[in-house]
Amino acid sequence: MAEIEIGIFSRGCLSHRVGDEATLLRRFQALETECNDKHCTITWCFTSDDARVKLERLYPIKQT
Repeated sequence: MAEIEIGIFSRGCLSHRVGDEATLLRRFQALETECNDKHCTITWCFTSDDARVKLERLYPIKQT
């Protein structure tokens, strides 16, 4: 999830040269406010159960 956030901010704030730190901070805060106002969410298509099937050798099911 952190990689997704980093990607959003790098495209939104860092896609072109920034003159100074204050400008970068303003851009960052504006993008953060915009995302929060839109209630942006991530729709996960890969469920925990899917992960257990696909990645069985990494996440074995514990027998009790």
